[in-house]
Amino acid sequence: MAEVPFDDGNCFACGPDNAQGMHLHFEPDGDGVLCRATLDAKYQGWRGVVHGGIAMALIDEAMAHAAGFAGHRGVTASVNVRFRKPVPVGRPIAVRGWVTWHRRNVLGVEARVLDEAGTVLVQGEGSFVSRGPLDAAADRRNPSAAE
Repeated sequence: MAEVPFDDGNCFACGPDNAQGMHLHFEPDGDGVLCRATLDAKYQGWRGVVHGGIAMALIDEAMAHAAGFAGHRGVTASVNVRFRKPVPVGRPIAVRGWVTWHRRNVLGVEARVLDEAGTVLVQGEGSFVSRGPLDAAADRRNPSAAE
């Protein structure tokens, strides 16, 4: 098996130590994870709209955290994204992710970005490959690691 992924706090999406990052924070929510965020203009594409690559990063990150919630250190194998409506800059959004299936070391994952009213703005589905259990490394993703 390849090296176990290690979270050193510098992830662009969720790392607290990345000065340029989005500093997303996911919490358990039902059968998956949830992040509430408001993205500022530094993540803009067209005026007032979050860049499509950033919107894809939101989907990918929700899927990664969903894999973690299911107990796996997952890495992205594939992602299919559908942009339904623009993600607004400066407005609250919710990002949700969950595991839909698990076979051997592959997890099926889904994610959504929603606006304040619960309208789906971006949806994605994909697969993640487990590179080991969440507790395989003493890093910030391992809730049992001593800080």
